[in-house]
Amino acid sequence: MAPSRLEVARIGRAHGLLGEVAVTFTSNRHERTSVGARLHAGDRELVITAARRHQGRWLVQFDDVRDRTQAEQLLGTVLTVDIADDDYAGDDLWVHELIGCTVVDRDGRQLGTVASVEANPAHDLLVLDGGGLIPIVFVTEHAAGRIVVDVPDGLFEL
Repeated sequence: MAPSRLEVARIGRAHGLLGEVAVTFTSNRHERTSVGARLHAGDRELVITAARRHQGRWLVQFDDVRDRTQAEQLLGTVLTVDIADDDYAGDDLWVHELIGCTVVDRDGRQLGTVASVEANPAHDLLVLDGGGLIPIVFVTEHAAGRIVVDVPDGLFEL
């Protein structure tokens, strides 16, 4: 069953005295950093009133976070958004759709099951239940419960 919300960011440290927080976004949708964007922190809805880029992250002010003490309480909070039909447009791969899938190579040989997806600066990695790592760029096909990869010879022999 697909989740009703997608993780799009994580709140880091408080910045300054007026309630700003550093936020690392994992979304490729720029409107999620816009003034008026509504994000969820569990059952709490946070509305962005200001956002600006700063040292590889965003400094964000939320409508009901007014001081450093309130900002510090958000440290580590995962921000999510409601899934809309257009979130699934295109050929994007979603982590929650990959977890639990059986991975096979182009010859149909089973390589394992996706246990998690690990963020990596070059390309995200599929982490298999047996410990193998496959860069996501090697995924050639994805269907319900099955991922086909075209990996270089010897990748699993290292």
